[in-house]
Amino acid sequence: MTDTPVRNTTARWRDLDRRHHLSPFTDYRDLKGAEAGSRIITRAEGIQLFDSEGEAFLDGMAGLWCVNVGYGRKELAEAAYRQMLELPYYNTFFKTATPPPVELSERLAALMPEKLNRVFYGSSGSESNDTVVRLARHFWKLEGQPEKQHFISRTYAYHGSTMASASLGGMTPMQEGFGLPLPGFHHVVPPYWYDFGGDLSPEEFGQKAARAIEEKILEIGPENVAAFIGEPIMGAGGVIVPPPGYWEEVQRICRQYDVLLVADEVICGFGRTGHWFASELFGIEPDLMTMAKGITSGYLPLSAVGVSDRIVEALLREGGEFAHGYTYSGHPAACAVALANLDIIEKEGLVERTRNETGPHLQQALHAAFDDHPLVGEVRGTGLIAAVELVKDKASRTHWEKLGRVGGICRDHCFANRVVIRAVRDAMVLSPPLVITPAEIDEMVVRLKHCIDATARDLGVL
Repeated sequence: MTDTPVRNTTARWRDLDRRHHLSPFTDYRDLKGAEAGSRIITRAEGIQLFDSEGEAFLDGMAGLWCVNVGYGRKELAEAAYRQMLELPYYNTFFKTATPPPVELSERLAALMPEKLNRVFYGSSGSESNDTVVRLARHFWKLEGQPEKQHFISRTYAYHGSTMASASLGGMTPMQEGFGLPLPGFHHVVPPYWYDFGGDLSPEEFGQKAARAIEEKILEIGPENVAAFIGEPIMGAGGVIVPPPGYWEEVQRICRQYDVLLVADEVICGFGRTGHWFASELFGIEPDLMTMAKGITSGYLPLSAVGVSDRIVEALLREGGEFAHGYTYSGHPAACAVALANLDIIEKEGLVERTRNETGPHLQQALHAAFDDHPLVGEVRGTGLIAAVELVKDKASRTHWEKLGRVGGICRDHCFANRVVIRAVRDAMVLSPPLVITPAEIDEMVVRLKHCIDATARDLGVL
């Protein structure tokens, strides 16, 4: 008996993937064997993915936190097509510009927090956080303080995969064996009450976590610290929602010691929290702000750094070349797609809908399903970003041995039940497209409940 044509195609793609393609963040041993290999995703529509064998999956992660307006939006494909016919590419170096990045910059300036009125483009969040490092150090040099070279971030932070952005991040596996972090990058405790709060209340721990930044500034010397960078809600670190008062104290500390405040909005931006940017939710007034992912809903690679008036004024006043940029900075087709993406978000009211309808519905549905579950220690989130923390003992907030093992078991159950939910250590994290409906949220939570129940049975908890 021969395989069906579909299976023959799948087998061929898996074989080619094994033989020629090196995927990111992959243990390549897992791809060995005729029956092993990557799942081949061939098409998508709305919030659903379809693989090469015809299976449909609910995408609870919006790709990689990015497909905010959902899959199959013809408006975005048509925007790219029109721009590619007119001007597929030209660089923005050497006092040259093209219309799409200029128009997009105006749109972003109207949406970003106050005092951010200029934009520098890249192709990924990693690139833009690299730009943050270069631009912050360049700014302090122009200000006559070139010794301000050091950056403070947090454990579990994710800021990208380049050498500089991985140094900004606090993901140990991304640093060990790579000579990272580079000199000048420091990390403090994150505002992760569930893991690190001990007997303190969330508010008390939030203040303690903020003061850890101050202690690090004083240890390094304020005259040596360029910036503190943080995601308003730490996404890839496990959807860590800061306790009330944390960001107010962080901002006060940065202002007191004249340290630039950088908001990494790569995941939180463009409606994810029910606000255009989570900086608005937490009252953050950043000096620099990185954006990516939802800026084009992932349809084309694009990222950006919002730059404050204070920094721009120094650039204009002191002059001199900022010797930094990328071939695809301000790529016209990517920027055209971003403009069309913003049109969809505004026209369909996705930010307001996330804030007032779907975001509360997701949070309420998760709490109803899991607050009393014996395997669940905490449900946390806001808007359309959430985490369900799987623990061994709820009362003592004790994790299972070999952190990440239980999350991996649950993730495998999720794939088997055709719902894409990511495991971060032992937290199951969700970040669905903003176009998700309440009925689709209910179905996603039902499937996740089935998978967490199955995991609990595997562990002998149910």
